[in-house]
Parts: sequence; structure tokens; C-alpha cells
Amino acid sequence: MTDAPFANAHFASDRLDMRPQTIDDADWLFEGYSDVDLMRWWSSAPHATVEDTRAYLAPRTEKADWRGWVMIDRATGTPIGTLAAGQKRPGVAELGYLLVRRHWGQGYAREGVTRLIDILFDEGHRRIMADTDPDNAASNVLLTRLGFTMEGRLRAEWETHIGVRDSFIWGLLRAEWPR
Repeated sequence: MTDAPFANAHFASDRLDMRPQTIDDADWLFEGYSDVDLMRWWSSAPHATVEDTRAYLAPRTEKADWRGWVMIDRATGTPIGTLAAGQKRPGVAELGYLLVRRHWGQGYAREGVTRLIDILFDEGHRRIMADTDPDNAASNVLLTRLGFTMEGRLRAEWETHIGVRDSFIWGLLRAEWPR
């Protein structure tokens, strides 16, 4: 297991190529980060400008313990979303994802997250976790379908642009992951 999981690694799934995220991705990521409904469940407010997205990405591309990837539709070469993973402590990784709205309902989030889970477990993690807003139905359904267990609810965990929010904590153990 590495301290910074698969830094600068490219990986792929059946329909997607994943490459490391850069600040220059702000130009296309702005579509997702400016989407008011999509960002409702994010920890920061929707972005008003591409520069807001650049400022948001800058510290995230420099963190050694957190890595982000761009999901690219291989058939069209179109960036469609992001994946991220960070090491919470040795053996435990946290994952996150964002899918631009016009690509919803096609199984891309499931495909990208599934591939990231495979890699995290291959790298030696024993546990993968995720943190979602209880009202984020789409993410909560996806995590359930992937076999995650909702392990707890942290009350008033996040202070966000829509107010103080609870958080569901999801967990998946290596032994529970059906290869």
C-alpha cells in the first residue's frame, strides 16, 4: 500500500479513461461545479465563474494524501466527471465522485467508482469509506448498489452553503467486495 494511492496513475474501465486531474480541467469542470442542483449536496456553494473552479481545484491538486481523476468517455473523448480518493489512515481510503448532469443515467458513475474501488483494494486498503448528505438520493442509492453499508449518521457534521447538514458515513470492506 502506498501513502498517496496511485499518484499520477492513469486507469480505465470498459467505457472510461481516467487520468489525473489538473487545474486546467476547470474549464470543463465548471459545468458541474456551477450546477446549482448538483452542488446542493456538495460541501461548497455552486461556482459563479471558471476562476472559482480553478481556485477550488488548486489546493486539491497539490495534496499528497488526496488524488483526483477526470473520467473521460472513451467513445467521444468528452470529460464527464471526476473521481477522487484519499487515505484517511493506513489501510483506509475515502472516495468521492462528481458526474456532470448531462451524463447521468448511463451507468458512468457506477463504472468509474467500481474501477476505483478495485484499484483501492488492489493497492492494499482494507476499507473504503464515503461521506454523503442524507438527502443525496442518487449517491446513497449508488453506494448501496455497490455493496456499501451505511454505518452511521453524523448529526450537524457539515456547515454548507445550504445550512448545517448531517452526513451519512458509508463503508465497504475488502472481504465484502465481489470481484
